[in-house]
Amino acid sequence: MDVKELRDQDVTQLNEQLITLRKEQFELRMQKSTSQLTDLSKLGKTKKAIAQIKTIINEKSS
Repeated sequence: MDVKELRDQDVTQLNEQLITLRKEQFELRMQKSTSQLTDLSKLGKTKKAIAQIKTIINEKSS
């Protein structure tokens, strides 16, 4: 998702997306540990998206 689209959302929507991404990150880590994950770049992309959402939430709260 684009950062501009994330900035237009309110904090509750961002928190919902954050929860979804954390679940996805957990599933990807489990797939990696069982050698089922073929595209390892998904882990990095998910981690980056989580960081972007957390940054925007912090900006909106202050």
